[in-house]
Amino acid sequence: MPIRPPYLLFLGDGDQAKTATGVAYWRPELCAGQLRMPGGSVDLNLPDLSPEQAAARGVKTLLIGVAPHGGQLPEAWTALIVEALQAGLDVAAGLHTRIAGVAEIASAAKAHGRTLFDVRHPDRNFAVASGKRRPGRRLLTVGTDCEVGKMFTALALERELRRRGRDADFRATGQTGIFIAGRGVSVDAVVSDFVAGAAEWLSPANEPDHWDLIEGQGSIFHPAYAGVTLSLIHGSQPDALVLCHDASRRRVVGYEDYPIQPFAVCIDENTRAARLTNPDARLIGMSVNTSTLGSAEASAYLAELEDDLKLPCVDPVRTGVGRLADLLEAWT
Repeated sequence: MPIRPPYLLFLGDGDQAKTATGVAYWRPELCAGQLRMPGGSVDLNLPDLSPEQAAARGVKTLLIGVAPHGGQLPEAWTALIVEALQAGLDVAAGLHTRIAGVAEIASAAKAHGRTLFDVRHPDRNFAVASGKRRPGRRLLTVGTDCEVGKMFTALALERELRRRGRDADFRATGQTGIFIAGRGVSVDAVVSDFVAGAAEWLSPANEPDHWDLIEGQGSIFHPAYAGVTLSLIHGSQPDALVLCHDASRRRVVGYEDYPIQPFAVCIDENTRAARLTNPDARLIGMSVNTSTLGSAEASAYLAELEDDLKLPCVDPVRTGVGRLADLLEAWT
């Protein structure tokens, strides 16, 4: 069941709201207001609304746009969530704690006929991957590490292809992406044997010229999360891969004994893995977050990288992804 917009974004009482910030950036037309608690410093420049005010303006869902430490639901939030349900809003959360498992919240949702979305936890079972080829085009973003722009790049490609009138859909594999897309699968909560099957389900057979832009997770070079990456590669059967990187990274974050692998190695290994289920898979370029570099330095970095790899190298913010979209439009 898709999450119903428009949204009231809940920003909590801290100084970060990564999920809400992502939703407001990529789907501003779906965001009608924000709900902040005393002490919170995040401001997305949306109208400050109470649940009652939001419901009166036609808002359908309170979206929990912040993940507290450990992904647990703070007790102080329960009363606000209940208030939203009483006002007539559905509630969507991506926490490790299931909001549907909190007695007061579940009781209020039932009493007022509202729906609770625990998007981190799949609401269906997935089959083991079949490995069978299927029509339609698919692109998967892969990375040199975690949090290097895989979701951002897939969304930027969706936006660019749609701007050109092309048939394309972003396919979310994490909770923030699900809130942006309104649906998807948070693969970090899927039992490992079924992640590739979940990727098949998420990017099904489609029209020959349709592109699914699939949000990657982790990295095959990550000592903890390589498994989920490999399952996504095999299940999505990508025709195209884009390698994502943060220009400031030298070592895997949190695993300082592991250096970022040479880009040529990353390209070769990801392509080799993809060709198990799609022998025609190819990596078409790199998407680099150059936000830590000055403008001239970033341009020089991308130019040098492109000269070395003989592939288009872009920054989705600074240069856009048009050159990658050109390759997808011309795909044969």
